[in-house]
Amino acid sequence: MSEESNFNEPRFLELMDKIVSMFFEFGIRNLNMDDISRNLSISKKTLYQYFKSKEDLIEKLFEYDEIKWEKEFSKVKIEEYNAIEILFHASSMIAKEMSRLNPKLKFELKKYYEPLYNQAFARKQVQIFNQISKNTQKGIAEGLYRSDVNVELTAGLYVKNLVDMNNQEFCFVENITFEQIFEVMFESHVRAISTAEGIAYFEKRKAEIKGLNKN
Repeated sequence: MSEESNFNEPRFLELMDKIVSMFFEFGIRNLNMDDISRNLSISKKTLYQYFKSKEDLIEKLFEYDEIKWEKEFSKVKIEEYNAIEILFHASSMIAKEMSRLNPKLKFELKKYYEPLYNQAFARKQVQIFNQISKNTQKGIAEGLYRSDVNVELTAGLYVKNLVDMNNQEFCFVENITFEQIFEVMFESHVRAISTAEGIAYFEKRKAEIKGLNKN
């Protein structure tokens, strides 16, 4: 069974989803491979057919997360939507993904699996950088973003802000949630690069989304 084929196998994907839920419930450090196989109701032999070790399991979880991200983003109708509409969808996905990683899990990953965590986080930054770069180019071509916007600098700043927000100490104001911080960052990003037409569209969509959330 090749590693490449695992991610196309329904049984493997089912196991991955269950393991993720398990880690959210019990934490990562508290579970060894015996615990995992017992909670999955499979033998250790079967578990080791998919994962060589716990470290290999963690690495595959990061890979699985990236595959799920790409699949989710591929659902966004890039050809049908304008750049700001795409940014609404993409930023919603980013906010949801970053907020769901609770502090305990992030602490355990950084402390006990730091190389894997850093590699995965770096890959995620590249993914987001590339998507924001493409979005910025699209918006400029559509007249929604200013023609003088520096594409690479804009994408780099967006990623840097996300990295800073991922730092627990970033939120220096009490009772402010990650979602609130991200919303302000997202709006600042759009307003900073948009033309008058782009800002008008942004205001319109923002009002529509706010109205939907009230219902």
